[in-house]
Amino acid sequence: MTERCSADFYEEVNRSFDKAAAYTDHDPTLLAQIRGCNSVYHVNFPVRRDDGSIEVIQAWRAEHSQHRLPTKGGIRYSMAVCRNEVMALAALMTYKCAVVDVPFGGAKGGIQVSRHAYSEAELERITRRYTFELVRKNFLGPGIDVPAPDFGSGPQEMSWIADTYNTLAPDKLDALACVTGKPVGQGGIRGRTEATGLGVFYGLRHACSFVEDMRVLGLESGLGGKTVVVQGLGNVGYHAAKFLQEGGARLVALAEYEGAIHDPAGLDLERVVAHRAETGSILDYPGAENVAPTARALELDCDILVPAALENQLTAENAPRIRAKIVAEAANGPTTTAAEDILRRRGVFFLPDLYLNAGGVTVSYFEWLKNLSHVRFGRMDKRFEEGLHRRLLASVERVTGGHFTDDENRSLGTGAGELELVYSGLEDTMLSAYEEIRAAQHKHGLGNDVRTAAFVVAIDKIAAAYETRGIWP
Repeated sequence: MTERCSADFYEEVNRSFDKAAAYTDHDPTLLAQIRGCNSVYHVNFPVRRDDGSIEVIQAWRAEHSQHRLPTKGGIRYSMAVCRNEVMALAALMTYKCAVVDVPFGGAKGGIQVSRHAYSEAELERITRRYTFELVRKNFLGPGIDVPAPDFGSGPQEMSWIADTYNTLAPDKLDALACVTGKPVGQGGIRGRTEATGLGVFYGLRHACSFVEDMRVLGLESGLGGKTVVVQGLGNVGYHAAKFLQEGGARLVALAEYEGAIHDPAGLDLERVVAHRAETGSILDYPGAENVAPTARALELDCDILVPAALENQLTAENAPRIRAKIVAEAANGPTTTAAEDILRRRGVFFLPDLYLNAGGVTVSYFEWLKNLSHVRFGRMDKRFEEGLHRRLLASVERVTGGHFTDDENRSLGTGAGELELVYSGLEDTMLSAYEEIRAAQHKHGLGNDVRTAAFVVAIDKIAAAYETRGIWP
């Protein structure tokens, strides 16, 4: 059943590609090359459990496109992982990187385990052996293929990968650039944890700033006062909800695997998180209504629905009951083609995954650059900027006869550190990418079909990369 479902996911990606390709004039053979998955590595390896028994683990790594190197994509730890799922996710990574001008090809990995069923020592052995297998087949390296965290994995696993790679390639000066999403103390970058959720916020805020687009939906421009339902309280969902709430939106429902809660007056995210930590569930949160089954939260009345869990959450079955005016895809592939067709015919506005959740790979790119340069962002210019700012403030005081307070001097005179530069770079990336998508949308007369416009942008950029490098006739 898992394989069939994931095959559907891969076909969903290809259907979106084919629809967009029809709006381009590229050679059909080149389009076939862009569409196809270049390489898939399937490996079985033994791992000794803590009780002394041996278990055989299945894992995959798909490299969808090498039009740019290295390829880039996370590693998923899940029992649902299979060949077609990693191929679909790798394809999305190719198009996602192109949309936001990150110079990587797309890749994705998966290990078929439920991480909760293994001890930390067992997960370390699994991760290190998987890393060894990737290195042995030339599927890992700073200029070859650079993994990152995904569902079920995080900084600890990335740290094990970096350490294993460094052990196998001790002469590589740029060894830390073999993987991103590492702890800051081991070559990671500030801002990576919240990057995907923050990118969702930047993208939504910018999309909602266009008065004419919001007027069609019967909404005012801006995020202020808009009601939001978030499905998934993992890293992406939590940070998307956090930044949206801080940006003035009203969080009216949260959904997790154990159930969902709803309060039209608004939920306090941090209090919900604290309640879950204390009770083990978001259910029975004071003042909120429990919603069962959890998927029914997707059907609640709201302005913005943020699916931030797994794929295939919005389908032809539940699409007629979806009441959101904007669907913001924080997860990969949460909407089937049939569901989107139904919803767009009703005027629902989609911000597609290959654009909206690109914050993670964008900041991973920054981490990769940091590892290659061996210099922390801000180290060379932060103090210079502070000196310049303070001299400017002093000049203003002399000219005006006024005086800045100590707090104002600290606020206005501080130079940008790594976190500020990462946030700035991510914001610029998300805004610039949306402007390109919106231009393609209007150029091709795509109406409210933002997904097809994003695919057109991606296809044009990938085709140009092939042609510019002279690797396509």
